[in-house]
Amino acid sequence: MMKQILFAGVIGLFLTLIGTPLLIKFLARKGYGQYIRDDGPREHHAKRGTPTMGGIAFILATIIAYFASKVITGYAPTFSGLLVLGLMAGMGLVGFLDDYIKIVKRRSLGLRAKAKMAGQLIVGIGFAVLSLQFADARNNTPASTKLSFVQDFGWSIGPVLFVIWALFMILAMSNGVNLTDGLDGLATGAATMVFGAYTFIGVWQFQESCANAQTLTNPSACYEVRDPLDLAVVASALMGACFGFLWWNTSPAKIFMGDTGSLALGGALAGLAICSRTEILVALLGGLFVLITMSVVIQVGSFKLTGKRVFRMAPLQHHFELKGWSEVLVVVRFWIIQGMCVIVGLGLFYAGWAADK
Repeated sequence: MMKQILFAGVIGLFLTLIGTPLLIKFLARKGYGQYIRDDGPREHHAKRGTPTMGGIAFILATIIAYFASKVITGYAPTFSGLLVLGLMAGMGLVGFLDDYIKIVKRRSLGLRAKAKMAGQLIVGIGFAVLSLQFADARNNTPASTKLSFVQDFGWSIGPVLFVIWALFMILAMSNGVNLTDGLDGLATGAATMVFGAYTFIGVWQFQESCANAQTLTNPSACYEVRDPLDLAVVASALMGACFGFLWWNTSPAKIFMGDTGSLALGGALAGLAICSRTEILVALLGGLFVLITMSVVIQVGSFKLTGKRVFRMAPLQHHFELKGWSEVLVVVRFWIIQGMCVIVGLGLFYAGWAADK
């Protein structure tokens, strides 16, 4: 059964390694280049015209890798895996429309704010509602109406509040990755680490699943997650696909993921967190995305309240660029921060399990 995870990761990696340069050539031939803000760091002006919408590469690679691993191993897809893939693809479609209007229609703002939000809401609500369906033999649905940290806790908040909570998570993570995607390879590398963490979490939850309670040394420490192993397969496919894309996206980037990629990755992170019952933990596992989002909130809030800016420029990565750090230096140091967030997050996940032993 573990072979699915290996095949998904390797196929995802292979597909983006060989597929991304083909996409680069196609986008360059069409003239689908990145729009660069005039008020950003001057070094970024040289990036104007770099092919964007690169998220198409790892979205397709992830989906193909997932289904290819099923065909090779003979296992059937699960509702949890399909829902996370559907959320990723749906959010990616919203981002693609935004990118397409920016680049092809020459409208710098892309989709109107209301239209973009409407698209995200439709995709998010669809995922949230469907994730409470499809109960298995143990009456577990892909998502739970309880809040979760390393697993479910407390009382049920009910389906309506759950949909609102799920929407908040999806929008927060999508916009967090979108804000982080400002330097070559930054968001891609950070997301790869989080997907690696979710591969481990899925495997661990499968081994300690309540469905295997008779073989566990302490059944009270088990996990009530519907399809933990398949979530690991999805996470592995995403990790491999992002890792291969990073080869072409790292400085100097030959292609950018665009909103197509950033919204898709954020959706996938939220979907994995919701279906693996680690909704609050994802804020730590994806700590860099949260930190960068908060820098924007602080900057906007400070300016509106006091008329002063806290940072030279938001999001946070551009503040350090304007302080004189090179782009590569910012990216590597932010990757280190993200790596520490993943280590601490996995440590807390394990500690939560060990505390019940």
